[in-house]
Amino acid sequence: MTAGQIQNPTEAGFNSGFGAALLDPDIAIPDGITDAQGDVAPKRFGVYRNNVVVGLMEALKAAFPSILVILGEDNFSRVARNFIALHPPRSPMMQHYGGEFPQFVAGFAPLKNAGYLVDVARAERAFLAAWHAADAPLLDGNELAGIAPEQTIALSFRKHPATTIISSLFPVADLFAFRNGRPESGADLQKAQGIAFTRPGLEVIATTLTSGEAHFLSTLALGESLGEAAGAVLEEHPDFDISAAFATAINTGMFLPISTPNGDE
Repeated sequence: MTAGQIQNPTEAGFNSGFGAALLDPDIAIPDGITDAQGDVAPKRFGVYRNNVVVGLMEALKAAFPSILVILGEDNFSRVARNFIALHPPRSPMMQHYGGEFPQFVAGFAPLKNAGYLVDVARAERAFLAAWHAADAPLLDGNELAGIAPEQTIALSFRKHPATTIISSLFPVADLFAFRNGRPESGADLQKAQGIAFTRPGLEVIATTLTSGEAHFLSTLALGESLGEAAGAVLEEHPDFDISAAFATAINTGMFLPISTPNGDE
């Protein structure tokens, strides 16, 4: 242990106290942290704690680059430190760290007037989920060519493992794109928007969706039939172009191939 020797590591409560102090600088250094000579080593523990926290903050910056740009370095660091103190890593695989960040942002009082950040955080997690999702075959539009219209309308589709579709009251796709650089015009926070993440090949695709497209495709992704999804979206958007939205789903790899009646592809 680089922080020094740990005395009586099996003492009840020591490990949990050590972990809490490691992630929260406001918690006193636990008893039993000594150097090689047996002397208390607060400075060594402080260095070790700082290295751990900095590493976790860098992991959060890598996972949420859009929010980093939106908030700025200093504000993001403040939010990240509060998150780290409450949510220690549960896996040695850092790509999983930050899974609770969207929920944390939703309940973090200083951000209560920035509700759009919750959806951006969800989008950034969805991007990572798509990146690490299992490979799977894609729905090919040619599969539908020989199916009669009355049968097509009754079809339901299975979501590809890499697919996540997010509907938002905010311009979530525009804000997600801040990771590529903040536009001078900013973003219109009054604009509702959706975003879909897919990975039809080696790269993750982020597709900007209108509210109608997000509604329609989310309903399909839940397993509703094409007819049911169309009926639901047309009630709110009478001029909605179902064919164009479904073409987007096929072209970006949102769904798995059609199942045969016995459940096999």
